[in-house]
Amino acid sequence: MAPKVPNVKFNNGKEIPIIGLGTWGSPKGQVTEAVKIAIDAGYRHIDCAHVYQNEDEVGEGVEAKIKEGVVKREELFITSKVWNTFHSPNLVRTAVEKTLSALKLKYLDLYLIHWPMGYKEGGELFPVDKDGKTAQSNVDYVDTWKAMEKLVEDGLVKSIGVSNFNKRQIERILAVAKIVPATNQVECHPYLQQKKLIEYCRSKGITITAYSPLGSPNRPWAKAGDPVILEEPKIKELAAKKNKTTGQILIRYQIQRGNIVIPKSVTKERIESNFEVFDFELTPEEVKIIETFECNGRLVAIEGLFGHPHHPFENDEY
Repeated sequence: MAPKVPNVKFNNGKEIPIIGLGTWGSPKGQVTEAVKIAIDAGYRHIDCAHVYQNEDEVGEGVEAKIKEGVVKREELFITSKVWNTFHSPNLVRTAVEKTLSALKLKYLDLYLIHWPMGYKEGGELFPVDKDGKTAQSNVDYVDTWKAMEKLVEDGLVKSIGVSNFNKRQIERILAVAKIVPATNQVECHPYLQQKKLIEYCRSKGITITAYSPLGSPNRPWAKAGDPVILEEPKIKELAAKKNKTTGQILIRYQIQRGNIVIPKSVTKERIESNFEVFDFELTPEEVKIIETFECNGRLVAIEGLFGHPHHPFENDEY
């Protein structure tokens, strides 16, 4: 029997299951099956993005489970994100329509601005200039936000939010927003606990969604010798004591902080075990042990874009 998953309430009154299936880096050809396994295991929240280039497979998995009668569309919570090459206000609707078509859906539950930085529009997902660097656009994400608000008015998305935004960038959005962002989806794990950003977002009624909660061990740019939070002896010791996996400990850590959490996997065993985090609790002492790993250890820093006027991590404290 699948566990009862708590929901987190957004500032607009809508609710999101606290745990979802992440799909970043999920290899093509394996995603449809992963989504089906997840829905069968009890997941009702799936986190997608145009740039992951697998939304069509997510859509196939969702469609199959709806047709089987396992789940109804309104019982699912589907998130996607507008990519950096669609930041111009006149392209935002095009972007969401591409996503809806790939997912075979009429609406999204949540749509996020994936990054504050815009890229050159009208071509590749990762456009390059003559020097081989990422080709930038100067579109201001504040203008993108206004176009996102229009999608809510038009019924294409139920809630909107941001991802990878720092405090100053959220302040700029709030200065013009008719709709306050529902969430800020950010990298969050014991090496990068984001305490100041979380405190700030909560003070504005904005939830936090934790991506890479397991420290993104499969990130393509990982180097030999990089620290791996899942392999840390203290975390392994804690998992053994609780008779849980290290992954379950790290997911439970985010849940107890009240953060929405979206671990990614395409293997049946892990998808299921990542969901089995509602039958135990971490004590305050155990949480303290986990929090000793804080080292501002950002693993998804996008350093190649330092110099972009809207880079979120280059000059800001949080």
